[in-house]
Amino acid sequence: MSSETKTTNPSASVVARCVRLKAKAETPAEVAPVVERHPLSRNDDQVLIEIKAAAVNPSDIKAATGLMPYAVFPRTSGRDYAGVVIDGPAGTIGREVFGSSGDLGIRRDGTHATHLVVEADAIVEKPKNLSWAEAAGIGVPFVTAIEGFRRAGMPEKHETVLVFGVTGKVGQAAVQIASWRGARVIGVARKHEAYPGHTNGPVEMIDSSTTDVVTRVRELTDGKGVNIVFNTVGDPYFQAAHKSLALRGRQILISAIDRIVQFNILEFYRGQHTYVGIDSLGLSSIASGTVLRELVPGFLSGHLRPFPIKPGAIHLLEDAKAAFIAVAGSSRHRIILRP
Repeated sequence: MSSETKTTNPSASVVARCVRLKAKAETPAEVAPVVERHPLSRNDDQVLIEIKAAAVNPSDIKAATGLMPYAVFPRTSGRDYAGVVIDGPAGTIGREVFGSSGDLGIRRDGTHATHLVVEADAIVEKPKNLSWAEAAGIGVPFVTAIEGFRRAGMPEKHETVLVFGVTGKVGQAAVQIASWRGARVIGVARKHEAYPGHTNGPVEMIDSSTTDVVTRVRELTDGKGVNIVFNTVGDPYFQAAHKSLALRGRQILISAIDRIVQFNILEFYRGQHTYVGIDSLGLSSIASGTVLRELVPGFLSGHLRPFPIKPGAIHLLEDAKAAFIAVAGSSRHRIILRP
């Protein structure tokens, strides 16, 4: 516990160092986080956590640049975290926990700080085999992936899952979960490359820059198409995803560049398709915790693995600007802030 932390009964109060965003920035390069001290205290149904590591997500940058009109200013940024409960309801103190949220760091003060106050029902026991930074890096990508499958129907052993944007963090999380479930996985990338992440089975890769995705998918599935499309990119792949679906196939959508697409209603209902939209920003801290608890057994067994955290991808709170720039620059590494 830091020298700033003072515990009293029945609850503790701290003066936390927090990465603060004062006002909307026009561009990612103009985002200007500053570290300030703010008092924190909890309510009866909340816990006070000493943060050990917190991830920086692309949504942190979007919220800082006004792409989320409901984001409040000033606020402490950050959605994902891992740390130790230093005060809370009976049975919570001393627990090593991690978590994520759609409202932390966006609509309320978030995780880029030395301490965090969050609902007791939101915390999840950190898998003992993960480091603080690894646990903090699970958050948004895995919550988005598992929630997509929960809503669309979890992949089964006899099913094929097609992942667009397979090299991104949500894409990799989707591959891990689908292959853990025993499904066959096909990945689509924008160039020729091997699948870069952990998987529990082979991933057949398609280079969309040189290969017609739909034709190749039909070849790989004996003309049937795939049961689930996890489209992490959105409209650039919408038509290919639509035409790759098997009868009663499901498409999961989590992102968009252009909001409007051509949509063939006849093919949609004759194919008996299901489209599922996932917005992790709509999940509260408690809802995100519920989703993460389903993943813990996979991390404990090794079927799921955290994203590797490179030493150069870990920044101090005072270096938050560099961390934000790295994420805005589409770094392939998971970027972590360490108090």
